[in-house]
Amino acid sequence: MTIAAPKDNSVAAPLDAAPLGLKVGIPKEVFAGEQRVAATPETAKKLQKLGFEVLVETQAGAGASFTDSAYEAAGCTVVADAISLWEAADVVLKVRSPQHHPALDRHEATLLKPEQTLVSFIWPAQNPELLTQLADQGGTVLAMDSVPRISRAQKLDALSSMANIGGYRAVIEAASHFGRCFTGQITAAGKMPPAKVMVIGVGVAGLAAIGAAKSLGAIVKAFDTRLVVKEQVQSLGAEFLELHFEEDGSGEGGYAKVMSPAFIAAEMALFAQQAKDVDIIITTALIPGKPAPLLITQEMVESMKPGSVVVDLAAEQGGNCEVTEPGQVITHNGVTIIGLTDLPSRMASQASQLYGNNLVHLLSDLGGAENFTVNMEDQVIRATTVIHNGQVTWPPPKVEAPAPSVSPTSPTSPTAEEIPAAKSWFSQLLWPVLIGLACVAIGLWAPASFMTHLTVFVLASFLGWKVIWDVSPSLHTPLMSVTNAISGIIIIGGMLQISNNIASPMTILGAIALFLGTVNIAGGFMVSQRMLNMFHK
Repeated sequence: MTIAAPKDNSVAAPLDAAPLGLKVGIPKEVFAGEQRVAATPETAKKLQKLGFEVLVETQAGAGASFTDSAYEAAGCTVVADAISLWEAADVVLKVRSPQHHPALDRHEATLLKPEQTLVSFIWPAQNPELLTQLADQGGTVLAMDSVPRISRAQKLDALSSMANIGGYRAVIEAASHFGRCFTGQITAAGKMPPAKVMVIGVGVAGLAAIGAAKSLGAIVKAFDTRLVVKEQVQSLGAEFLELHFEEDGSGEGGYAKVMSPAFIAAEMALFAQQAKDVDIIITTALIPGKPAPLLITQEMVESMKPGSVVVDLAAEQGGNCEVTEPGQVITHNGVTIIGLTDLPSRMASQASQLYGNNLVHLLSDLGGAENFTVNMEDQVIRATTVIHNGQVTWPPPKVEAPAPSVSPTSPTSPTAEEIPAAKSWFSQLLWPVLIGLACVAIGLWAPASFMTHLTVFVLASFLGWKVIWDVSPSLHTPLMSVTNAISGIIIIGGMLQISNNIASPMTILGAIALFLGTVNIAGGFMVSQRMLNMFHK
């Protein structure tokens, strides 16, 4: 069903024929070059399962290859113009923050009604004027860029979803501008070395770029101030470039923090050295609420080999490269600088699907259509909500970690200072004195052969302990399964004892030793065989 706009261009009335329940509106993005859409036909069906009626502005999904007929087939209502959609919807889902609408010649923020809820990227730290403008409309606004990066909110993390797409697309853009193959080849016509790629910033985008570059056959190096990502880099087959500093760059929410001047100087020297060697540099470094840090200077670009490529994923926030021009692809001294700011939009179909899933999870957490409410007591919803009923609620209050519980101390228990000094030195000398007396008693009354056996026992215990202790715990099972086979000597000793008088206690103990040794040997070899079978295809 398609709803036509009023001929006099007046504000359309709410849809009287629509079924009861909340309506979700999906307007067409008006930002220049934006191809994504906030809901795909697939995610629209999920919204309907939550009880929402889905309204889609005509041609809203055209840039992502989703036709109006596809939305209609999914049960959506296609609305002919933006005013009708904003007027009819209870919840408006967008990708980009509200912009000036060229067809309406008015700002999208003025379309927000007091009883409406808007969900989109807002970037409140960078857009204080937009925040004030939206608050004046009296509605509620949730910013997908403000979702806290905690485990419970991962399904809502649209920043990670878009960064994943952006990191992958960065490698594709680099490959399209690079004059050689990524993988090395040896042919009859000659040898081609593999491309060398350096990724700066190992967040979601950086990891996606590393994986894409490695899959194309490149030699990949990566750097990050957060040492915790070292194993992730190595697990993808890349080399982690590490500075020998005790300083760690792990900040709040999984982001990097601002480093000390000494650390920055050392990393800049590292980048200058690597720029002369690598063919492609991909930068992803961003600190929320601050301009992108400068990592690649003009001198570094000029030191790169002709035909090299720099992809600056932080171009929209100023760029990590000094010569980056946001939104442009330029050539400087034979090096291509890619400063595109719409990399996720260049894979609009996939990006829209991921972003739509994030929105479905958010509306589910908001209670669906039946119990829809913006619960300001919920940590995730509170952090995501930047405007509530016309009141600016950004930034959210910091969640204080609970104080560690202190176990009550008995008032009668003495402290270390209260213990008498005499008791302290007495307890220290007690065990050495007892051990010394035991040794004297053994020397006076034990038979001569006992000391020989005791010495062998002590040495065997010490050597056995060292053999086990110095081996990695992961190897204890195969180690024990093999060394237990040495217990065959117990069987020999038991057989010698059995050859004596059958009714004597020594014969009985020998039989028990023979039985236990056999079980030990058989079990050891069974465990070894099972472990070896694990490595068979």
